Amino acid sequence: MSAGTSLEPVIFTIRGHRVILDADLARLYGVTTKRINEATKRNRQRFPDDFAFQITLSELAALRSQFATLTLQPSDPTSDKLNWSQFATSSSRHRGAAYRPWAFTEHGALMAANILRSEHAVQMSIYVIRAFVRLREQVAANQAILKRLAEIDKTLLQHDASLRDIYRKLLPLLQPPPVSPKRRIGFVSGD
Repeated sequence: MSAGTSLEPVIFTIRGHRVILDADLARLYGVTTKRINEATKRNRQRFPDDFAFQITLSELAALRSQFATLTLQPSDPTSDKLNWSQFATSSSRHRGAAYRPWAFTEHGALMAANILRSEHAVQMSIYVIRAFVRLREQVAANQAILKRLAEIDKTLLQHDASLRDIYRKLLPLLQPPPVSPKRRIGFVSGD
């Protein structure tokens, strides 16, 4: 993954936090997943639960269900060798069936770059933070749009009720006048 590609597809919402999984963060920072996880465990005091947490098996199953369609993705952009999507096979194929990935929030991703101490990780952390900020701005814009749509919907419902009331009042006026019996002209016998 390079700085020119979009990170939004690898940022998920888990436990109410926007997070990036350890394998994706490691790939961005140019290190192995094992290295990023070891560094996180060695410096656990720098990663409170709102910075990084290990996802549960049920959360992992939910993530995998979102990606039921398997796609081939290059594990190393410079090689021709392809690896299956991390959500489908990596935990059972590469890391053991019981592996539960770590999820890093925006602050956790920045802290991970700091503890890795590589120039590439620092540069990529800026890219990662900008992706989180972009997502936050999109969510805020969507909430503003939803609020405005709710206001429009409320106004339309009020107008609809007013128009229905006006229609009920005008309906008698729009009906043709009742036909009055015609007076017969001429002689009528009264049996």
